[in-house]
Amino acid sequence: MCGIFAYLNYLTPKKRAEILELLVNGLKRLEYRGYDSAGVAVDSADDKDIAIIKKAGKVALLEEEIKNRRNELDMDGSTDIHCGIAHTRWATHGVPNEVNCHPLRSDPHNGFVLVHNGIITNYKEVKVFLEKKGYKFESETDTEVIVKLIHHFYLKHPSYSFRELVESVVQQLEGAFALCFKSKFFPGECVATRRGSPLLVGIKTATRLATDHVPILYSKEDRPTSPINKEHRPYGRADFPTLPRSGSTSEFEPLEDKQVEYFFASDASAIIEHTNRVIYFEDDDVAAVKNGALSIHRIRRGGDDPHKREITTLKMELQQIMKGNYDFFMQKEIFEQPDSVINTMRGRVNFETGTVTLGGIKDYIPEIKRCRRLMLIGCGTSYHSAIATRQLLEELTELPVMVELASDFLDRTTPVFRDDVCFFISQSGETADTLMALRYCKQRGALIVGITNTVGSSICRESHCGVHINAGPEIGVASTKAYTSQFISLVMFALVMSEDRLSLRKRREEIINGLRNIQEQIRQVLKLDDKVKVLAEDLYKKKSLLIMGRGFNFATCLEGALKVKELTYMHSEGIMAGELKHGPLALIDELMPVMMIIMRDPVYVKCMNALQQVTARDGKPILICEEGDKETMAFAYKTLEVPKTVDCLQGILTVIPMQLLSFHIAVLKGCNVDCPRNLAKSVTVE
Repeated sequence: MCGIFAYLNYLTPKKRAEILELLVNGLKRLEYRGYDSAGVAVDSADDKDIAIIKKAGKVALLEEEIKNRRNELDMDGSTDIHCGIAHTRWATHGVPNEVNCHPLRSDPHNGFVLVHNGIITNYKEVKVFLEKKGYKFESETDTEVIVKLIHHFYLKHPSYSFRELVESVVQQLEGAFALCFKSKFFPGECVATRRGSPLLVGIKTATRLATDHVPILYSKEDRPTSPINKEHRPYGRADFPTLPRSGSTSEFEPLEDKQVEYFFASDASAIIEHTNRVIYFEDDDVAAVKNGALSIHRIRRGGDDPHKREITTLKMELQQIMKGNYDFFMQKEIFEQPDSVINTMRGRVNFETGTVTLGGIKDYIPEIKRCRRLMLIGCGTSYHSAIATRQLLEELTELPVMVELASDFLDRTTPVFRDDVCFFISQSGETADTLMALRYCKQRGALIVGITNTVGSSICRESHCGVHINAGPEIGVASTKAYTSQFISLVMFALVMSEDRLSLRKRREEIINGLRNIQEQIRQVLKLDDKVKVLAEDLYKKKSLLIMGRGFNFATCLEGALKVKELTYMHSEGIMAGELKHGPLALIDELMPVMMIIMRDPVYVKCMNALQQVTARDGKPILICEEGDKETMAFAYKTLEVPKTVDCLQGILTVIPMQLLSFHIAVLKGCNVDCPRNLAKSVTVE
């Protein structure tokens, strides 16, 4: 949701055209997050003011607007030191238009400009305070109070550094935010901070960094914390700790007076083409770049704060975030699933010995085996992956398994105990509801296990242990390969939990053999693409679609219906087949499209009863069934046949036709497949 990209070059000559191209390309890498307007801020041609260029709509329109203002911007002018900030906005407060678009300014003279991800919950109180001070507001956004508040503090405390001003401001804010500031009063400087919304910085240097950590500077804890106090100086006037760099292992030099480039972003996908050396910021970190030196500050010490931030090396490659030969990212990701499921199992499942090892939770397995219950918590697709594996987890662990929607879990203030184990499932690792549920459970002493696809994400860092699903970057807003990799990650956990149970040995062997063949079976299912496309041509003009199943395939119905809704804007509902006669049967007639998933598993007879009830009401069911199942296909209007695997893994194969179907319907309807309306990839607000 929203995207921040900022670029600062120090003693690295760049033309203004190059800087703007970097900023626009950074925004293009973040388009998948979902947005409805975009903007950039750079120094003006005379370097005495800030030029702000904003446009409602896609980044391509912003790019066109920049071209139209070439003469005004002096595109060929070169600068050694410059900070530029850029943003894609997903509207929360105020409609998508140029006035509400970021960057937002503090005053008509563009003293401070700001880009912001997140929501400020106390913005009304701050706005009333600023209006009493004489400030006039241009936009309807919550963000504008932040940039006007920093201007207020600047006038009140002219001796404060840029970083101290930002610290004073964030102490007054409530809610979730990632912020990146630029100011004409502090040329060549950039200050960024976060609380509850992801932010990282990439570092690109001409010579090697001599350390893998950046120290944190803390305030004196006996100082008052209210910035209203005139004597308050959050950090005193201490020098910035510098990030050392050298050309040899023995010589350490400060970063100042050396060529360096910094890339601030919401997501590593915007940075990877420039550098693979990044620092992930923690909540309430304030990062400042001054004279080419990066420093990280915190207002007060935390009990478990490591007092430094590690510079990590990204494993991501640029081609992973490119479309390749596909027309859409979602299409590419659906067809990547034969490889992504193998990457999830690589180094973990030994098919020769029949053993499973999950290094991220290995040390915690004895504690998990002693727990009272397992709680699986997620939102959307991640929630469906929990439903898909709940039955197997109950079978192999013989523990009670609760599956919860994160938002509802918090609304109910669900009782959580010290002997509970709570799994938090999120592709991005930044899902706001899931993250707040994690903190709720952590406060109550539960063991926290993260299941994420993003190294360095908030859930990844705040969990006691976890499993990285290794699906690779997922750019399409509608999650596909992450679902199947989450599914397999939870299956592997169930196998680890049952490895010492003799009574379950045969069942475990059956499942591991199923995992051995799953890659080739997914390839077979993907060959149905042309057949699914024909089916989509029959369905895309319909207004509704019911999807029914039960047992291990009920989750596929929910996930399939979600994909249809989010991609095609068509009503769709996943229905438990056992509930058909309790209400949904009233919807069935010859005009209502119905899909049913019926496999030769323990609930086959019950599913056939539901199928016959549909056909008896003139329904025309489209079936997803096993290859060669003539008995079942005799009742079908149309069929999609998938290979047979062990019952608990069948959902991996049955969900792929639903992913393909929703994709093809969306294309036929002319919908934006990768960025559905009103949706964002990383939902960082409630």
